[in-house]
Amino acid sequence: MKTLTLSLVTALIAALASAADAPSGLKKLAIGDAAPDFSLIGIDEQKHSLADYKDAPLLMVAFISNHCPTSQAIEGRLKKIISDFKGKLQVVAINPNDPGALRPDELGYSPYNDSFPEMKRYAAEQKFAFPYLYDGETQSTAKAYGCLATPHVFVFDQSRKLRYQGRIDDSRYADDASVTAPDARNAIQALVDGKEQPVAETKPHGCSTKWIEKRAAVATDNEKWEKSPVEVETITAEGVAALRKNDTKKVRLFNVYATWCGPCVEEFPQLVATQRKFALRDFEFINISIDDPKTIADVKKFLEDNNAIVPDKLKPSLKAEGRKGNAYVFQGASHDDLIKALDPEWPGPIPHTLLVAPGGKVLFRHNGEINGEELRAKILEHMGRYFEPETK
Repeated sequence: MKTLTLSLVTALIAALASAADAPSGLKKLAIGDAAPDFSLIGIDEQKHSLADYKDAPLLMVAFISNHCPTSQAIEGRLKKIISDFKGKLQVVAINPNDPGALRPDELGYSPYNDSFPEMKRYAAEQKFAFPYLYDGETQSTAKAYGCLATPHVFVFDQSRKLRYQGRIDDSRYADDASVTAPDARNAIQALVDGKEQPVAETKPHGCSTKWIEKRAAVATDNEKWEKSPVEVETITAEGVAALRKNDTKKVRLFNVYATWCGPCVEEFPQLVATQRKFALRDFEFINISIDDPKTIADVKKFLEDNNAIVPDKLKPSLKAEGRKGNAYVFQGASHDDLIKALDPEWPGPIPHTLLVAPGGKVLFRHNGEINGEELRAKILEHMGRYFEPETK
């Protein structure tokens, strides 16, 4: 028996992993295959089917989503394709994702999840002038087309035979100048010109399709958040000032609270939800309790009851900074010292929230109970909805 080469073993492992992740019934369309029919509800509350677009010379079925940064990044170019090929091409967008199969930290690039009501809000905000259909309930259309990610596009000729499938282009950034291979556009242009496809198939890139089968993994992640311990340390005003300086690449959210403060307790789940949402980004929630340091065990219980754990992505940076966690009890006697160290504009009462950019610039401050949606909107406004290239 011949020994398998390392590359073959790697390929087999990848194939097995892919097969394991694939849901039952997932197909792969080949070039020349007929467009599978569908019957899906659109954001206009009407049912849409393949026959509704029979008069269009060309058809693009584009699987996109509300939450994915890559999908959001290509929307401007998708809109330009629609404009440039007006009268020659019909685009039908489909959201393939089950919203219940998305972890909170997979929503860190958008204010919206992938539910049908959120599709309506997102499409209105982005001024979608094309059908946007929902397949998240059964995902039968995504399986019939072989949708692997958002975005993933399929271009059909007038007889509704597949002529191109794969990515919109080769860039995950929103900047048009970053595109070097506009594959979908080239395929459409070739069809309009009656020429052969320059490239008929490419690999889609973006966020993997969130299949219903992934709900079990989401439940496991939720259980981890509910059962993990929280490290709590005491901190001085000098320690707070060092954190407030923020010599890191992370956006830092500071919140000063006490377990005996009603508004503090009421708002705290919103702060934890914010940490979970941005857990895969360069973001850190630092909570500082002004409870009596002798009651640190009670603070720890409060934080664990509220699932205020450190996300895995943060742990290496905390270790590098010599920190055990991001939960503290202030040990100084003077409240004024804490105000001076954290935010001289803080009027004094708690809760008090401060959002700080790398380098220490204040992005947002709020005294009193926080509005979670407003807070997350401020964070997203600064951090952005897309991947951005590194600036030198």
